[in-house]
Amino acid sequence: MKNKIKKLAILILAIIICPGPQVCFAAKKKAAEKQRYKIAVVDLMILKRQKLSAFPLAKKIGADGLELDMGGLGKRPTFDNKLASDSLLTLFLHASKENKIEICSLSMSGFYAQSFPFKETSVQAVCDCIESMKRVDTKIGFLPLGVEGDLIQHPDRRTAIVERLKKVGHYAEKANVIIGIETSLDAKGELELLKEVGNPAIQISFNFSNPIAGGRDLCKELQILGKDRICQIHATNKDGVWLQNDRQIDMNKVKKTLDNMGWSGWLIVERSRDANNPRDVRGNFGANVAYLKSIFQ
Repeated sequence: MKNKIKKLAILILAIIICPGPQVCFAAKKKAAEKQRYKIAVVDLMILKRQKLSAFPLAKKIGADGLELDMGGLGKRPTFDNKLASDSLLTLFLHASKENKIEICSLSMSGFYAQSFPFKETSVQAVCDCIESMKRVDTKIGFLPLGVEGDLIQHPDRRTAIVERLKKVGHYAEKANVIIGIETSLDAKGELELLKEVGNPAIQISFNFSNPIAGGRDLCKELQILGKDRICQIHATNKDGVWLQNDRQIDMNKVKKTLDNMGWSGWLIVERSRDANNPRDVRGNFGANVAYLKSIFQ
């Protein structure tokens, strides 16, 4: 009799701890949704620019999300964007859901080479990105100011850039989304630029490699900007070695800095490929994603 009572008590305790697979799954799902840091990869950098196959590959790599590119720009007035097609949009959303890979942001990588300050249709192109952001339900658009918008090399273009960012900010704020810019400036310079623009819908897309290349302290740069001005982070360095072997980044210190700042969001793997095997997409990105997850999750 005592043994039966003991077994019954153990069974009741087990039910209390985990009342069933559905409840346990729901609890895990809720915990995942509350994850402070999520890890993504860039479709362009895993050689899957605007391709449906980027989603299953991102899943195999072990990522939580994908920074999806808007397509080529070149001399076109706007991006060669597959998300503008209703039928293709449906396929992208299905692939995202099926593979459980979130679209964390849309990237306007075409502006790395094209001129944001001088291209006649640059504001309209960003507005097209904002429309696509609404269609895929993501809140962040990545806008690199690129070579032609380098404010260190071309300080005379500052007025044109600020004026256009003010226009972009107006549309972004209206759509309740954020445009994250990447610049060549240091953190103090970026604060001044954001102050000139004067719209919280324009924030910084922070890239680890920029302060490192400039000989600046990565963690101090993060602190100077503060949590409310950084919308996402490209959490890799230049190509050469995997993140876990990169002596230029103390990742535990970075996490402690972000924790103390109260920042949360997407850490996106862009580069840090092994120079001896740069074409091994799954190997390079899988290693970097796994390392970031070991530190941040």
